[in-house]
Amino acid sequence: MGVVSRILAATDFSAASAPAVEQAVRIARSEGAELTLVHVYEPPGAASFGSYVASPGLYDEIEHALRAGAEKSLAPLVEAARKEGVPTSGLVLRGIAHSGITEAAAKIRADLIVIGTHGRSGFFRFLLGSVAQKVIAAAPCPVMTVGPAQGQKPVTAKKRRTPHRKSARRT
Repeated sequence: MGVVSRILAATDFSAASAPAVEQAVRIARSEGAELTLVHVYEPPGAASFGSYVASPGLYDEIEHALRAGAEKSLAPLVEAARKEGVPTSGLVLRGIAHSGITEAAAKIRADLIVIGTHGRSGFFRFLLGSVAQKVIAAAPCPVMTVGPAQGQKPVTAKKRRTPHRKSARRT
Protein backbone atom coordinates (compact mmCIF):
# COMPACT_ATOMS: atom_id res chain seq x y z
CA MET A 1 0.00 0.00 0.00
CA GLY A 2 1.21 3.50 -0.84
CA VAL A 3 1.22 6.73 1.13
CA VAL A 4 -2.49 7.20 0.42
CA SER A 5 -4.73 4.36 1.61
CA ARG A 6 -8.19 6.00 1.59
CA ILE A 7 -9.41 8.48 -1.01
CA LEU A 8 -12.69 10.32 -1.07
CA ALA A 9 -13.77 11.71 -4.45
CA ALA A 10 -16.74 14.06 -4.61
CA THR A 11 -19.05 14.20 -7.59
CA ASP A 12 -22.02 16.31 -8.56
CA PHE A 13 -22.40 14.25 -11.76
CA SER A 14 -21.44 17.24 -13.90
CA ALA A 15 -18.90 17.25 -16.72
CA ALA A 16 -16.61 19.22 -14.39
CA SER A 17 -16.52 16.46 -11.77
CA ALA A 18 -15.84 13.59 -14.21
CA PRO A 19 -12.08 14.35 -14.55
CA ALA A 20 -11.77 14.41 -10.75
CA VAL A 21 -13.38 10.98 -10.42
CA GLU A 22 -11.11 9.63 -13.16
CA GLN A 23 -8.04 11.08 -11.41
CA ALA A 24 -9.12 9.61 -8.08
CA VAL A 25 -9.48 6.17 -9.69
CA ARG A 26 -5.98 6.45 -11.22
CA ILE A 27 -4.44 7.46 -7.89
CA ALA A 28 -6.31 4.74 -5.97
CA ARG A 29 -5.19 2.10 -8.48
CA SER A 30 -1.54 3.20 -8.38
CA GLU A 31 -1.47 3.52 -4.57
CA GLY A 32 -3.52 0.41 -3.81
CA ALA A 33 -5.99 2.66 -1.99
CA GLU A 34 -9.68 2.30 -1.19
CA LEU A 35 -11.93 4.80 -2.94
CA THR A 36 -15.18 6.29 -1.68
CA LEU A 37 -17.25 8.21 -4.21
CA VAL A 38 -19.56 10.68 -2.52
CA HIS A 39 -22.45 12.81 -3.71
CA VAL A 40 -24.18 15.28 -1.42
CA TYR A 41 -27.67 16.43 -2.35
CA GLU A 42 -29.51 19.32 -0.80
CA PRO A 43 -33.25 18.83 -0.48
CA PRO A 44 -35.41 21.77 -1.49
CA GLY A 45 -36.38 24.21 1.23
CA ALA A 46 -39.64 26.04 1.66
CA ALA A 47 -38.32 28.90 -0.49
CA SER A 48 -38.14 26.53 -3.47
CA PHE A 49 -41.88 26.59 -3.81
CA GLY A 50 -42.39 30.35 -3.61
CA SER A 51 -45.76 31.21 -2.15
CA TYR A 52 -47.05 27.65 -2.57
CA VAL A 53 -47.17 25.74 0.70
CA ALA A 54 -46.17 22.16 0.01
CA SER A 55 -47.39 19.29 2.14
CA PRO A 56 -44.85 17.37 4.23
CA GLY A 57 -45.60 14.35 2.03
CA LEU A 58 -44.44 16.27 -1.03
CA TYR A 59 -41.14 17.14 0.65
CA ASP A 60 -40.63 13.48 1.51
CA GLU A 61 -41.45 12.47 -2.05
CA ILE A 62 -38.98 14.98 -3.49
CA GLU A 63 -36.26 13.92 -1.08
CA HIS A 64 -36.82 10.26 -1.91
CA ALA A 65 -36.59 11.07 -5.65
CA LEU A 66 -33.37 13.07 -5.12
CA ARG A 67 -31.74 10.26 -3.15
CA ALA A 68 -32.87 7.56 -5.58
CA GLY A 69 -31.63 9.60 -8.55
CA ALA A 70 -28.26 10.19 -6.89
CA GLU A 71 -27.85 6.50 -6.02
CA LYS A 72 -28.76 5.54 -9.59
CA SER A 73 -26.21 8.03 -10.99
CA LEU A 74 -23.49 6.98 -8.55
CA ALA A 75 -23.79 3.22 -9.16
CA PRO A 76 -22.14 3.19 -12.64
CA LEU A 77 -19.23 5.32 -11.36
CA VAL A 78 -18.64 2.87 -8.51
CA GLU A 79 -18.88 -0.08 -10.91
CA ALA A 80 -16.44 1.51 -13.38
CA ALA A 81 -13.88 2.07 -10.61
CA ARG A 82 -14.26 -1.53 -9.45
CA LYS A 83 -13.66 -2.74 -13.02
CA GLU A 84 -10.35 -0.86 -12.83
CA GLY A 85 -9.45 -3.02 -9.83
CA VAL A 86 -10.08 -0.34 -7.20
CA PRO A 87 -12.00 -1.28 -4.04
CA THR A 88 -14.78 1.31 -4.24
CA SER A 89 -17.88 2.24 -2.31
CA GLY A 90 -20.51 4.87 -2.98
CA LEU A 91 -21.99 7.25 -0.47
CA VAL A 92 -25.02 9.50 -0.97
CA LEU A 93 -25.50 12.13 1.71
CA ARG A 94 -28.12 14.76 2.44
CA GLY A 95 -26.94 18.24 3.35
CA ILE A 96 -24.71 21.08 2.25
CA ALA A 97 -22.08 19.89 -0.25
CA HIS A 98 -18.88 21.16 1.37
CA SER A 99 -19.95 20.11 4.88
CA GLY A 100 -21.03 16.65 3.76
CA ILE A 101 -17.78 16.10 1.87
CA THR A 102 -15.50 17.15 4.72
CA GLU A 103 -17.53 15.26 7.35
CA ALA A 104 -17.47 12.10 5.21
CA ALA A 105 -13.71 12.46 4.73
CA ALA A 106 -13.23 12.70 8.49
CA LYS A 107 -15.53 9.74 9.14
CA ILE A 108 -13.72 7.40 6.73
CA ARG A 109 -10.34 8.86 7.75
CA ALA A 110 -9.51 9.80 4.18
CA ASP A 111 -5.90 10.57 3.34
CA LEU A 112 -6.94 12.60 0.29
CA ILE A 113 -10.03 14.34 -1.08
CA VAL A 114 -10.29 14.73 -4.85
CA ILE A 115 -12.78 17.27 -6.14
CA GLY A 116 -13.49 18.86 -9.49
CA THR A 117 -13.73 22.54 -10.21
CA HIS A 118 -16.03 24.20 -12.69
CA GLY A 119 -13.35 26.68 -13.69
CA ARG A 120 -15.35 29.76 -12.77
CA SER A 121 -13.40 32.88 -12.09
CA GLY A 122 -13.86 36.49 -11.19
CA PHE A 123 -17.30 37.77 -10.36
CA PHE A 124 -19.08 34.46 -10.94
CA ARG A 125 -16.80 32.60 -8.54
CA PHE A 126 -17.42 35.34 -5.98
CA LEU A 127 -21.17 35.28 -6.57
CA LEU A 128 -21.63 31.51 -6.67
CA GLY A 129 -18.86 30.55 -4.29
CA SER A 130 -16.83 27.44 -4.75
CA VAL A 131 -17.57 24.13 -3.10
CA ALA A 132 -13.94 23.15 -3.72
CA GLN A 133 -12.71 26.31 -2.00
CA LYS A 134 -14.90 25.60 1.04
CA VAL A 135 -13.76 21.97 1.15
CA ILE A 136 -10.11 23.08 1.07
CA ALA A 137 -10.76 25.45 3.99
CA ALA A 138 -12.41 22.80 6.17
CA ALA A 139 -10.87 19.49 5.05
CA PRO A 140 -9.31 17.12 7.57
CA CYS A 141 -6.75 16.01 4.96
CA PRO A 142 -5.07 17.24 1.76
CA VAL A 143 -7.37 18.18 -1.13
CA MET A 144 -6.58 17.76 -4.82
CA THR A 145 -8.61 19.93 -7.18
CA VAL A 146 -8.99 18.86 -10.79
CA GLY A 147 -9.99 21.42 -13.38
CA PRO A 148 -12.17 20.93 -16.45
CA ALA A 149 -11.04 18.28 -18.92
CA GLN A 150 -8.76 19.34 -21.72
CA GLY A 151 -10.85 20.79 -24.49
CA GLN A 152 -13.73 21.52 -22.11
CA LYS A 153 -14.25 25.20 -21.61
CA PRO A 154 -14.45 26.51 -18.05
CA VAL A 155 -17.85 27.75 -16.98
CA THR A 156 -17.85 31.45 -17.68
CA ALA A 157 -20.34 34.18 -18.19
CA LYS A 158 -21.52 34.75 -21.71
CA LYS A 159 -21.23 38.26 -22.89
CA ARG A 160 -24.59 39.83 -23.18
CA ARG A 161 -25.09 41.28 -26.57
CA THR A 162 -26.96 44.48 -26.64
CA PRO A 163 -29.43 44.56 -29.50
CA HIS A 164 -28.76 47.26 -32.00
CA ARG A 165 -31.43 49.86 -31.95
CA LYS A 166 -32.46 51.48 -35.09
CA SER A 167 -32.80 55.12 -34.49
CA ALA A 168 -36.06 56.57 -35.52
CA ARG A 169 -35.44 59.02 -38.27
CA ARG A 170 -37.85 61.75 -38.90
CA THR A 171 -38.44 62.61 -42.46
